Amino acid sequence: MSVKLYALSTCPYCRRTREYLDDNDVSYDLVEVDLLEGQERADVIAEVKEVSGGTSFPVLVAGEEIVVGFNKKKIKELLGL
Repeated sequence: MSVKLYALSTCPYCRRTREYLDDNDVSYDLVEVDLLEGQERADVIAEVKEVSGGTSFPVLVAGEEIVVGFNKKKIKELLGL
């Protein structure tokens, strides 16, 4: 299952999500939205809005499932940790 994390470099909840994934040896693609510029940033923000319905971070996408915010229980269940 592919896992993608949309995060902000300065967000403590994003950092906790990354640490949780790293501690559990989960392979994931990280997109730090606030470090993007120009059209790439606009495109990724539009993508985040499309998948999550808003612009809250972090947004974890695993297959067809989405977890918004740092919700350890949901992430654990979703990834079978």
